[in-house]
Amino acid sequence: MISSPKPIARMPERIRASVVCAMPGHAFLRELELPQGARVEDAISASGVRAAWPQLSIDDAHVGIFSRKASLHTRLRDGDRVEIYRPLKIDPKDARRKRAGKS
Repeated sequence: MISSPKPIARMPERIRASVVCAMPGHAFLRELELPQGARVEDAISASGVRAAWPQLSIDDAHVGIFSRKASLHTRLRDGDRVEIYRPLKIDPKDARRKRAGKS
């Protein structure tokens, strides 16, 4: 008995992704639909976050996908959440030293 070949799963032509960023007192969230093969940088550009917060530094050191470091050139998968991180005001090691010194 000859079986028929299994159908090949097709990749969706569009993916869904969101871009999030939090600043003191404000939050930014955009749900997007992007073409398959879109990268982190494409999602950030399409979201409009740069227009909303022009002072925001967006580079490889300040982006991630679901709390994991990512590059601006990382390809997105359907359902990814692109996170833009703000710079730290103080180094965590320095903050611990200051707290330890106050005790």
